[in-house]
Amino acid sequence: MAIPNLTNPLRAKLRSGRTTYGMWITLESATVTEICAETGFDWVCIDMEHGCLDFKDVLQHLRAAKGSDLSVLVRVPTTTVDSVKKALDLGAAGILLPLISSAAQLEEAFRFARYPSLGERGIGGERAAHWGLALEAYVAAANTETMVIPLIETAGASRNIDEILSVSGLEAVFFGPADLSQSYGHMAVWEGPGVADDIVRMTNLAIKRGITPGIIGRGFDDIAKRESQGFRMIGLGSDVGAMMKQIRQYMTKLRGNALESAWF
Repeated sequence: MAIPNLTNPLRAKLRSGRTTYGMWITLESATVTEICAETGFDWVCIDMEHGCLDFKDVLQHLRAAKGSDLSVLVRVPTTTVDSVKKALDLGAAGILLPLISSAAQLEEAFRFARYPSLGERGIGGERAAHWGLALEAYVAAANTETMVIPLIETAGASRNIDEILSVSGLEAVFFGPADLSQSYGHMAVWEGPGVADDIVRMTNLAIKRGITPGIIGRGFDDIAKRESQGFRMIGLGSDVGAMMKQIRQYMTKLRGNALESAWF
């Protein structure tokens, strides 16, 4: 068997300074990921924290991206050893960690995601290792190529951002404006008072350390603003959000009933 290419395309793109574009995946159908690969997205994030997606759904999305230049990330439901291990064993290029608020939490996640001596991840002949056929090559590459990305979405994370950004091996962080706003008491808004400035502050700290910041863009103007702020991982919303946006445009045009705008 030829040694497979186990590099993570997203890492190379980010190291080059390129802005990368992704899609948040919330639907079961792997066709969504296949379309993202066909249309030139750089990454998708399979969301297991919210909604109904399970590891069988993740597997199908990963298979849909096979052979493409699309990196598949998984937002695990919780930062626990079983969630991290299963997502990586299935072949995810990286994991997004919800509700990280301290360096200690992030360091624990890195231990779950790294093989010894950097961590405590166990070896298994699963899909990531090509069912054991590329076990040696995968283990040699995984500690470098697998991305561990904390979601910065709480007031605690904001207070502890310097320590979080100091965690060894950290390459990217992703900001969640709505949850960050809620943690400050601003409910059901995208960026409450002061949150936009706080995100820019944390983004600048990340960039100074060579860490890539990521965020969801809410439209072309917002995406252009985020790029100017230094964001290099920009989500173009979610699959459901994109569908809802198109449906709203049709129905507003046809029936004049302007529906409330979705966040994504």
